[in-house]
Amino acid sequence: MILVTQNRIDIDSVIQAVESPKTGAVVTFDGRVRNHSRGKPVKHLYYEAFTEMALTELSASRESALRKWPLEKVAIVHRLGRLKIGETSVFIAVSSAHRADAFSACHYLIDTLKESVPIWKKEYFEDGEEWEELTTKTQRTQRNSGLKY
Repeated sequence: MILVTQNRIDIDSVIQAVESPKTGAVVTFDGRVRNHSRGKPVKHLYYEAFTEMALTELSASRESALRKWPLEKVAIVHRLGRLKIGETSVFIAVSSAHRADAFSACHYLIDTLKESVPIWKKEYFEDGEEWEELTTKTQRTQRNSGLKY
């Protein structure tokens, strides 16, 4: 399961997508909207993506994790649009026979997503809004798509 969606993430269905009788561990990461950033209170967030490329990058990250560790299944879901404080923005589930592999893969997947997947976050504060710092993922998107930001 690799998904980028405007809908609320159904955590139970993501976990069910990776369950298997072969697995002894299901490790998850639930990334949620927090109420502060950069020393200021956050009202809400807005996520935007280059969806086609985001899906390609997420699939590549999943395949990389499956090559690095003996995993059973991997699911990654990222939400787009306006999110309230406390809502899940990204959910990752990894299943494997052993917990160490699942933990390592889950950590790798969220770090890789943050670095390379073209999904951007805009934070809304009391005194205005600001896009997260545009980093390597923006440069990669520009190079691969011809888009200019």
